Amino acid sequence: MKHTYETKGTCSRLIEFELDGNIIHNVVFTGGCNGNLKAISKLTEGQNAERVIEILSGNTCGPRPTSCADQLANALRIALEEEKGA
Repeated sequence: MKHTYETKGTCSRLIEFELDGNIIHNVVFTGGCNGNLKAISKLTEGQNAERVIEILSGNTCGPRPTSCADQLANALRIALEEEKGA
């Protein structure tokens, strides 16, 4: 199922991704640090969403209390909850 998440407190504005059960596919960030976000997308491809949430949750960026990686973890958490409720 395809998901879209509007980020909060980061340079990226939007995260789009697909979940096949709890497996992550096709993560795309809009805005933000292009090279780093492409790397996050590649590293998370085919990974278990729960494990990625564990790894990325709480990651910060400079003085900000969040980061694009932390926002992806939030997005995945919400998507998993939505899919369980569907």
